[in-house]
Amino acid sequence: MAEQPGFIRQQRAFAAHIRDPRANPAPPDVEDRRLAIYRELFYNNVESLLAGNFPVLRRLLDDGHWHALVRDFYARHRCETPLFPEIAQELLDYLANEREADPRDPPFLLELAHYEWVELALAISDAESDLGAVDPNGDLLAGIPVVSPLAWSLSYRFPVHRIGPDYRPSEPGPEPTHLVVYRDRQDRVGFLEINAVTQRLLTLLHDQPDQPGWTGRALLTQIASELCHPNPELVIASGTSLMHDLRARQILLGTRRTNP
Repeated sequence: MAEQPGFIRQQRAFAAHIRDPRANPAPPDVEDRRLAIYRELFYNNVESLLAGNFPVLRRLLDDGHWHALVRDFYARHRCETPLFPEIAQELLDYLANEREADPRDPPFLLELAHYEWVELALAISDAESDLGAVDPNGDLLAGIPVVSPLAWSLSYRFPVHRIGPDYRPSEPGPEPTHLVVYRDRQDRVGFLEINAVTQRLLTLLHDQPDQPGWTGRALLTQIASELCHPNPELVIASGTSLMHDLRARQILLGTRRTNP
């Protein structure tokens, strides 16, 4: 392989030093005072961005712990995107696949970071629904309910929506925490804690949204069967009320229009 031109070697040495100055010596013939400006500028930009993307996580970690985490991410991780709004997802990838065990890390670190990332991802998502194919006032029992693409059903071991400076669980809850994080038509992002039945309903709608006969009643009847409930009509009645609440929150958009 041909030797790289000198200016490319210089650029690579400069970038490596800026990314991880402890492991990579400064390029020769460059004044350290000038390098220090770049070291501080680049790191501060990344750190400030991540602190804004993960405000709860930032408040939970003391300064030394937080900066050690960001510097390790900055030095170790190779981002796949040049877009600043997507750097938060790169931190998730680092936490899930590259982060070395640190006894200071809380056990909910990855889950809390994911939850905070979801809020950001929904806030900037350009996903849209084909509202022309949806009847917003359709019968949710007789029709096929439509889930908003801006409503994400999630399950965590820890109650991530409650974690903060005054609540730092050391162990997962006895049951998973099920949440729907969603964005409404006013572009407000909210969350709703749901039970396992609601989570199952949304999963069924997501997995098979266009299946013929996949009406609200059919869905609730299947869930009642899975629960071995002695009175399926009670499940259907409570499920009907639930679906109306989900529609009011714009998690359900209505029902799929049938072709004339």
